[in-house]
Amino acid sequence: MLEDRRLWRGTAKAQIEEGREPTGHEALDAALPGGGWPEAALSEILSPADGIGELRLVLPTLARHTQAGRDVALIAPPYVPFPRAWRDAGVDLRRLRIVATDRAKDALWASEQCLRAGCLSAVLCWPQRADDKSLRRLQVAAESGRALAFAFRDAREARNPSPAALRLQLAPGQLRVLKCRGGLAPARAFALAGAH
Repeated sequence: MLEDRRLWRGTAKAQIEEGREPTGHEALDAALPGGGWPEAALSEILSPADGIGELRLVLPTLARHTQAGRDVALIAPPYVPFPRAWRDAGVDLRRLRIVATDRAKDALWASEQCLRAGCLSAVLCWPQRADDKSLRRLQVAAESGRALAFAFRDAREARNPSPAALRLQLAPGQLRVLKCRGGLAPARAFALAGAH
């Protein structure tokens, strides 16, 4: 059951597995129990405003995945991605899929379907008015499809419970780990180079 990830074993410090997903940020990798993003799981990135470095947190991972020939999807991004910036970050644009939706409910549905499909290595979404049940569906879909799921949400959502395996709160110039699977979250916020 441990190998199939049907059972979680709590420890103060998780063992780093060979198949880990480094974030591309040394300080963040050092703070996380598994040494990177939790595999096949939902990670929430909470920020008080758009454009303060939230995408810079995931761009190294997206670059690594797309350069390896794996597809990544953006579901209902709030802004049109600037291709040159993504290319400069190393993302292979030929492997980037963008799904536009008109309604928040459709964006959640599309995110779940993309995660569950098993053909994408990562899915980025910006869920609006997502409750615990909706987030749980995204977490289960990420596990089913063996994909990384990144949900970008407003920092005010930090007060609400979440089934996400990882919750990060970004503020200008600093990052706080609110929750992480496999160990204790660091007690203090830390500076993250390049995330401002």
